[in-house]
Amino acid sequence: MANQTTAAPEARDLSAHVKRIGTQDKIATGVLTAIVGLVLALLAAIIIYILVRGGGIALTPGFLTNPSSAEVSGILYQLFDSFYMLLITLLISVPISLGGAIFLVEYAPDNWVTSAAKTAIETLSSLPSIVVGMFGSLFFVVVLGWGISIISGAVALTMFNIPILVRTIQQALEDVPRSQRDAALAMGLTRWETTVNVLLPAAMPAIVTGIVISAGRVFGEAAALIFTSGSAPSRLNFGNVLNFSSPTNPFNIFRPACTLAVYIWRLTSEPTPGSTEIVWGTATVLLVCVLLFNVLARVLGKFLARRLTAE
Repeated sequence: MANQTTAAPEARDLSAHVKRIGTQDKIATGVLTAIVGLVLALLAAIIIYILVRGGGIALTPGFLTNPSSAEVSGILYQLFDSFYMLLITLLISVPISLGGAIFLVEYAPDNWVTSAAKTAIETLSSLPSIVVGMFGSLFFVVVLGWGISIISGAVALTMFNIPILVRTIQQALEDVPRSQRDAALAMGLTRWETTVNVLLPAAMPAIVTGIVISAGRVFGEAAALIFTSGSAPSRLNFGNVLNFSSPTNPFNIFRPACTLAVYIWRLTSEPTPGSTEIVWGTATVLLVCVLLFNVLARVLGKFLARRLTAE
């Protein structure tokens, strides 16, 4: 009888505890859902507002195919400079980041030098882009004598793109199961052969996704480029591609360049009649490009995951 009397309060306490936990879980779920919904609503509002303000301008005939000096002002040269700057930046930063990440994961000894290198990478990734731009202006433009040019801007962008890529590639390599490494080494493969033939194919989906996402960030950068590649609209001659020393050659890496983000800044800081419409049209094109980078990252990641890992 005494045992039944004791068990009854315990059952009530357990029931109350379960009810209290369930209530707390519902409240936490509701709060987190509201936060996510607020973030998504803000993102959707920004995207819709920009598309509404600039969508009509961006779809105007000639806006994407005319230079800014044409009768119907366009952003052809700025669009080309943006993609060309991105290409040069990735050509520099991806091999360096890939090599650095492989070294840190597979070869670096566990000592204070490796810890200092990781700390330096983290510190470099936190530097404001305006500071990187000022350093690039002093070192690449003045000391190295590259002047206001595409190569100066690309190397400046590389400085804060490398830490992002190193961390992304490093995480992708570390996520590869240890058993795959051990199996490859047990078969007599060297550490380098294991890295090239086992680790990189397995980590490639995540690596490609990280590269494409970082490309979207580089594509929209402005502060570092104002000091290194310039802000004056380019004057290009696509029929003069063989003379690489010409300032009008589109592929001359030592000529100034004005990307879409820098062009928006220039038109905003030095407004002229009709520049507001061009700003919104340019912002729409830039936004669409960045969104496409993110979509492309997901599509490529899933495609490579199916092809390389048989998932």
